[in-house]
Amino acid sequence: MLILIAGPYRSGTDDNPELMRKNLDRLEAVALPLFRKGHVPMIGEWVALPLIKLAGSTQTGDEAWEAIQYPAAHRLLEKCDAVFRIQGISKGADEDVRIATERGLKVYYQLDEVPDANGQH
Repeated sequence: MLILIAGPYRSGTDDNPELMRKNLDRLEAVALPLFRKGHVPMIGEWVALPLIKLAGSTQTGDEAWEAIQYPAAHRLLEKCDAVFRIQGISKGADEDVRIATERGLKVYYQLDEVPDANGQH
């Protein structure tokens, strides 16, 4: 499965780049375990951040940032098979879960819930 990892990125950081990096590290920490289960992990920021830079964003939350950050995740959800929601307050991740649920996608909250690619837990 292609699994979108959703959780806090900007939330609770007051736009502090170091705290945002720590949140991205938390998102990325789930990627390898999902890969080892036979899936393709995806994080919206992996797509959005390079595009935001290319669009000329100069600060978190500016027009270029807003035009890309959340739309990137929403476009990814059109291709994903599931969402893995990590803990933490995040309006963006909550919206990803809402969209995924609306589309009938499975939403996982714990690694042991995610089946191995061979169908086992």
